[in-house]
This record gives sequence, structure tokens and C-alpha cells, in this order.
Amino acid sequence: METNEKRFDGSVWNGFLMLFVCMILTVVSLAGTIWGIVVLSDEAGSTALGSSLLCGGLVLLVVTIIMWCGFMMLEPNEARVINWFGKYAGTFTETGYYWINPFYSLKTVSLRARNLDAEPIKVNDKVGNPVMIGLVLVWKLKDTYKAIFEVDSQTMATTAQGQIGTDVKSLMKALENFVKVQSDAALRQVAGQYAYDDTDEKTNELTLRDGGDEINQQLEAKLTERLAMAGIEVVEARINYLAYAPEIAAVMLRRQQASAIITAREKIVEGAVSMVKMALDKLSNENIVELDDDKKAAMVSNLLVVLCGDDSAQPVVNTGTLNH
Repeated sequence: METNEKRFDGSVWNGFLMLFVCMILTVVSLAGTIWGIVVLSDEAGSTALGSSLLCGGLVLLVVTIIMWCGFMMLEPNEARVINWFGKYAGTFTETGYYWINPFYSLKTVSLRARNLDAEPIKVNDKVGNPVMIGLVLVWKLKDTYKAIFEVDSQTMATTAQGQIGTDVKSLMKALENFVKVQSDAALRQVAGQYAYDDTDEKTNELTLRDGGDEINQQLEAKLTERLAMAGIEVVEARINYLAYAPEIAAVMLRRQQASAIITAREKIVEGAVSMVKMALDKLSNENIVELDDDKKAAMVSNLLVVLCGDDSAQPVVNTGTLNH
């Protein structure tokens, strides 16, 4: 994707060297100012020399004070967005202690990874059922130009006193709010395309409950598309909470239980029929007993009752009749 971000190529000096220079200039400016005052206060001194020393010392002191404002320190995964009187001059990312022209305007941003654990929101799935769904998102800033100039992050970071936020905490907090809003929108979009659960097992459609990695990949793609305008890179995104909304949770639980019971019954009947067939074949093949159709039907009925019943069977032993 096209970007206007560029590396700052202006003059940047070693901070420790310039610290020594500023200390020397401070001492010289103070010494010149004091010397000029002493010369002017001495009746025998030269007024021109005293005025020159005093003015030179004061001017040098002002310049030195301005130079003291040019120091900056960068930690790993931090960046400075540099402006020259409103014009973007580049982004500086070198770690260390530096001195830069104090008339440059600097905005600090963090390039470290950040976490968003979004609270579950209520959305309607593909079939209209209300579900509660939440996500966890790992993101980081990739394009500092877009984060500062493409998105109105500075105004969004306005402080309680009405001042435009420029510090790293305010700017990153504003971007966090932007990520949260866009994450909710992307989550609603993805959740609305799929049903929570497959009500018809014959269709084998992808659902939120069993979609797994495929649903997460689509969610990550939607988030990447929405957050690219702010120069934000999505490291990872996945659904971490999924449940029916409270108002239909009890009904859907009964439906799931009924579906599970039906599936279990189908397995039981399938196994019972297989066992009855095996018993009849074994009795017939080994000539244990001769059964006509009526007796086979009675035996099949009894075996199915025993094998498919929920309660234990209570056998009745037929001992026949006794002749006296």
C-alpha cells in the first residue's frame, strides 16, 4: 500500500557532544554577561567594551537556552514524527540520545505491539439469532505518517483543558479508541455473515462455532482493511468469546440437547438393528432353533425394546405349563 512516510534526512547530532557544547556556551555566555556588567559598573572601564560584552553575553545566553531545547532521546520501538513549520520532514527511529534543530516540531509515537481485549457485543448472526461475541486483537503502529496525518488522532487526543494532544500517551490512547471502534464494526460484519451453529447438518455450512481458524482469518482480513488507513498493522486477531444472547440462551440450549438426543438415538438404533440381525443370523446358521416369521417378529421387537430402552430390562421367565 502506498505510503508517504519517509526517513528523516536532516542534521542530527550526537546528544552527548552537543551537551558538552551547550554547557561550554552556557558558561561563556554567563561569564560574558557578568564581565560586561562589571566593566559597566567600573568608572574607569570602557562603556563600549562593557556594552559589547553584556549584549554579546545576553544574545549568546538566549541562543544557548534555545539550543538546550533540541535534545531528544529514543528508546527501542519509538519514533519521532518531525515537522518543519507545518511541513512533514520525516520520521526518525534511531535509538539513542541526539540533538536536533530545536525549531523542528516533534511528535512521539510508540511502535510497540499493543493488546485489545474487546468486551463481548451483541450482534445478529446470519439467521437473525442474537449472539454475544468478543475478540482479542494484537496490533502495532506501522506507518507514522498515516497515524498522525491521515487520521485526526491529535484532535481525538484533546486533553480535558482543550489542548491538542501531542504526547505519546495521548496519541496512542486516541489510536486505541480508533482501533476499538473499527474492531467492533469488523466483528459485526463478520458475525453477520455466518450462523452461530448449523441447524441443518446436511448443508455443512461454515458457522461461528466451528469455523475456527477460517473465521479468524476473515476477521483479521477485515480488520487489516479497516485499520490500514491509520497505518496500523494487525498482528493477530481471533474470537475469544462466543455465546447466545441471554434472552434465547435457554431455548437454544434445549434445541442443542434435543439435537444431541436425536443423534444419540440414531446411533443406538443403528447398533441395535445390527445386533438383532447378527443374533438372527447366528441362530439360523447354527440351527439352534427354528423360528417362523411371527416368532422372528416377536424376537426382534423384544430385542429392540431391550437394546433401545433407557431403563434396564425386567426379564420374564416363561417356564411353560406342568401336566399332572
